[in-house]
Amino acid sequence: MSAERLPMRKLREIVRLKLQCGKSRREIAAACGIAGSTAGGYAARIAAAGLTWPLPPELEDDAALERLLFPHEGKPSSSRPEPEWTRVHAELKRKSVTLMLLWQEYRQQHPDGVQYSQFCDHYARWLRYAPVTMRQEHRAGEKAFVDFSGDGIDIVDLKSGEVFRAKLFVAVLGASSLTYVEPVLDESLPTWIGCHVRMCEFFGGVPEIVVPDNLKSGVKRPDRYEPEINPTYADWAQHYGCAVIPGRVRKPRDKAKVESAVLIAERWIIAVLRHRTFHSLNELHEAVLPLVDKINDRVMRKLKKSRRELFEEIDRPVLRPLPERRYEFAQWKKARVNIDYHVELDDHYYSVPYTLAQEAVEIRATTTCVEIFHGGKRVASHVRSSAKYQPTTAADHMPKSHREHLEWTPSRITNWAATIGPCTAKMAEQILASRPHPEQGYRSCLGIIRLGKEYSNERLERACEWALRHRAISYRSVAAILKNNRDRLDESQPSQVALPLHENVRGSGYYH
Repeated sequence: MSAERLPMRKLREIVRLKLQCGKSRREIAAACGIAGSTAGGYAARIAAAGLTWPLPPELEDDAALERLLFPHEGKPSSSRPEPEWTRVHAELKRKSVTLMLLWQEYRQQHPDGVQYSQFCDHYARWLRYAPVTMRQEHRAGEKAFVDFSGDGIDIVDLKSGEVFRAKLFVAVLGASSLTYVEPVLDESLPTWIGCHVRMCEFFGGVPEIVVPDNLKSGVKRPDRYEPEINPTYADWAQHYGCAVIPGRVRKPRDKAKVESAVLIAERWIIAVLRHRTFHSLNELHEAVLPLVDKINDRVMRKLKKSRRELFEEIDRPVLRPLPERRYEFAQWKKARVNIDYHVELDDHYYSVPYTLAQEAVEIRATTTCVEIFHGGKRVASHVRSSAKYQPTTAADHMPKSHREHLEWTPSRITNWAATIGPCTAKMAEQILASRPHPEQGYRSCLGIIRLGKEYSNERLERACEWALRHRAISYRSVAAILKNNRDRLDESQPSQVALPLHENVRGSGYYH
């Protein structure tokens, strides 16, 4: 008895029309758009299987219904010993293991077994009835699939009564299906990265590839051929030595593994906890942990092993080791260097080499450190500061003239001024003392000291003495004294001003 193989959706419709509606072969053919002979063939299979309506719960699975209607397909046509296909399927997940190798091992145990071509054909038939996620090829330690659940669990704040919805971060290894689940309050970038860090620690190693959906925390710009990964996510992947390859847009089979894991998590965690009330994320996390263990320890019907057993056999030995230090969340930001060779981050200013003024750079900021990159090369590193509107400046980033200015201190300035004379030193001290911050008087003092090169140290000392006497405490006053030669006047003699003779100028005798 043969029948044209139809999609399971249409096959179920035929079963419904036949059993629930009692339609004839011709009516079923007209309703489903198939040949009458095909409808008759399926009607005969339905009768032979002894199906009744409604279908029992165990036949809600498409594979189970298909096996019942096509009982002889996928079975060997001879009495030769049949390999244990679940073991063959599990062994193929190991690196470098092929069907040829497994067939050779099978023939060593069963010399009268099937030939290689039949071995491959029988395996393909067995695989046809396996779930979609089983039919995909997943090598040991190769891929981990990650996503957030659609549904969530409510958390009620005890103080305000406000209700927050916690979603589940779900990660599953492709080969063993070992599943990691963590409740979170948001899908932000720090949460996303933190979940990945804890995921690897849960696995005890790092997979070669992480496959996320195209959510904004992971993928900055989705694209079928060249998706742009979020810089922080890419930085995390570089730290752990793995690759991030997002699933293709509108290609659900690329992430079928994690969608199946999300469905399991919703059924075995969210549904189980639906009657409980939680008041904190930590409380919810404690309730989720034993349920995750239950999922991983439950024996899978197809493979006759638990996820944890498969993980220990095939995934754990080939996972890459964890890095020596845990990844520290880093925020990336594009910036342009100001003309004062500083960049701004959270209202604080960090220096870069002055030659990069007005250049485009990238900033990588953790909670403790700020790194600045130009052309992919790190050009500056600073301890992160919370001081608002203040600069953090490295001396070697400054031009030479700025460095020389930075190296001055109040004591050094007064000591240098003292080499010219005590009055020059006192002038420097009084200028520095007159400013709210001594650094504000550096330029004035340096300007006074440099006047000695133009007018000589002797004249500068007399000019400072003259300015101190008249309380003219400034660079401008000392410069004006030297320019007008006031330092050369002898103040011990009264100044006499000689008036020119003129007929209109009255003398002293005019008033007698």
